[in-house]
This record gives sequence, C-alpha cells and structure tokens, in this order.
Amino acid sequence: MRGSRTTGRLHRASHQSPLVRHQILEQVVQTESSERSRRSLERRLRISGIKSFKPIANFDWSWPTKIERDIIERALTLDFLSGARNLVLVGRNGLGKTMIAQNICHTAVLAGHSVLFRSAASLLEDLHRQTPEGRRRKLRTYANVGLLCIDEVGVPVVRRQGGRSASTRSSTGGTNASRSS
Repeated sequence: MRGSRTTGRLHRASHQSPLVRHQILEQVVQTESSERSRRSLERRLRISGIKSFKPIANFDWSWPTKIERDIIERALTLDFLSGARNLVLVGRNGLGKTMIAQNICHTAVLAGHSVLFRSAASLLEDLHRQTPEGRRRKLRTYANVGLLCIDEVGVPVVRRQGGRSASTRSSTGGTNASRSS
C-alpha cells in the first residue's frame, strides 16, 4: 500500500510546479528513509534476542543497598563499547543482573549497534548442535557482533547425553568486538 501512495504522489507531482515537485520528492525520500530506519531497528531488536524486560527506570535502586548505581548508569552510556572493553555484572541471584544487561543491550540496539543477548546454556547448546564448519561460522558471528551479552555464566547447565542428564558448570566469557551495524 505504501508503494501505491508514493506512486500517486509522484504522479500528482509530475503535474505541479518544479518547487512543488521538489517538496513532494523530499517528502517521499524522508518517508522512505524513516521506514528503512524503523525496519532496521525492528530487525536488530528481533535478532538481538533481548525479549521483554523491565525498564531500568523501574529499577529499585534502594535494594540491594550495595549496588553501584553510578557504574550501572555509566555502562548505560555505552562508553565501554568504543574502548572494546568487557563489562561483567557479578552478584547473587535475584539482584537484577539480567535486567540491567537487557537494558544495556536495548540501549545499544537503539544506538545502532548489533547485539546478541544469549544465556550461556543456549549459546553452548547452539554451538554443540553445529557441524564443525557451522560452529566456526557461529563463532565468527559471536566474535563480530558489536555487543555480545552472555547471561547466566556459571549457572549449572543440564544437557542430555546418551539418554541421561549431565550437569556441567559453564565457564564461558564474552568479549566486545567494538563494531556496529
């Protein structure tokens, strides 16, 4: 439908003065540019795997009392991305590490960076399912993303092996390639 509206505007513009044609053409270009930006944002959000999360604005900074708010707020500026530095959130269960990480990832997507948010278990399982060549491609993908966030590192991973469950500890770490898309 958008294409037919654009075609209609261009057809009407062909019968107008040069100034009106120029204005209509600028509108068409602006509309197309906005639409392209919107689709790019939607694609980056979908690929990121962030899913739904609680906005940082709703975070209760009074609990836990030992949280270093200034460090979290600085991380939300994404300054660590330009320096290709890692950011590690450490703490007990239920303190909000995942929510903070999701907010950082969302901020990065909005800033135009490519982002992947994965749990350590899903990342390892994804790599395990791949052929050797597929694993190399997947590792290149993880290495070349602007921000790779690996959640739940150190959480026991349960995997089916030969019909029985095997529990292992994940020791995966993430790095930032400092690239944007």
